[in-house]
Amino acid sequence: MAKTAVVTAGTAGIGLETALGLADAGFSVTVVGRNADRGARAVDRINATNPARPGRFLPADLGSLDEVRALADRIAAEHAASGDPLTVLVNNVGAMFPQRQTLDGVEASFVVNHLSPYLLTELLLPTLTGGAPSRIVNVTSGAVGLAKRAFDAVEPPGGYYGFHWYGRAKLANLAYTLDLANRLKGTAVSVFAADPGGAATDMTNGTMTDPKIVSPALRLLWPLVRRRFERSTSGPASVAARPSIVAAIDEALADRTGIVIGAQARPVTPLRAATDPRVVRDVRRLSERHAPLATT
Repeated sequence: MAKTAVVTAGTAGIGLETALGLADAGFSVTVVGRNADRGARAVDRINATNPARPGRFLPADLGSLDEVRALADRIAAEHAASGDPLTVLVNNVGAMFPQRQTLDGVEASFVVNHLSPYLLTELLLPTLTGGAPSRIVNVTSGAVGLAKRAFDAVEPPGGYYGFHWYGRAKLANLAYTLDLANRLKGTAVSVFAADPGGAATDMTNGTMTDPKIVSPALRLLWPLVRRRFERSTSGPASVAARPSIVAAIDEALADRTGIVIGAQARPVTPLRAATDPRVVRDVRRLSERHAPLATT
């Protein structure tokens, strides 16, 4: 039976390199993105890597929860019709916003970096469980270490600083990931987080040069902070994709779950805040409120 994978934001950068790695490992890979031209180019590269198992592109704006729901419905229906399992889901989508934006009334970073992958994962759980053994890989970030850790609301009080809000949304998703791993124990669905460590991508190009993305305290140290950003986002996307690929296919991880694969493509200790029961509880509450699984 075919091994299949879905990679969100898989038409360029780390997502595309992840898709190519999975194709090279024998997977039939579906990449999700907004731009059809980039999708076509990505599929051409996937097919060159694994002509025996053609790739495909599915269009979806992952900043729209309605489009996430439609995407999940389509993927689930297609797998039900074909009988092929969904072997791997890689939630690679991520975005950082220099200025505050909203999507359907909710702060955009929280939507794209947490609510969108949360909703897609939850809606595809029956498909993933039905085709188990299967794996879920959620891409995290080292930015979680500088995130505010209160989740009483989608946004904490105070000014908007894109890097910290990005890290906070990624922290929410990391807490969800580890909580989901506990929920799914015994189902043969393994759940991992993968930290790419950073690379030169569409998200980091330009955004990381604006001092407004960090708090005023860090702006006082901006020359040092900027050099740190430049070093951390100068590597190739192919290297940054390795943690996701390892999480998706490494046989050493079979029957294991709830593990963070670090930037060196090895298991690392998760940030303590991501396992804090209060954080987990509050993230679950926000997720259920702003991205309900059932709509009326």
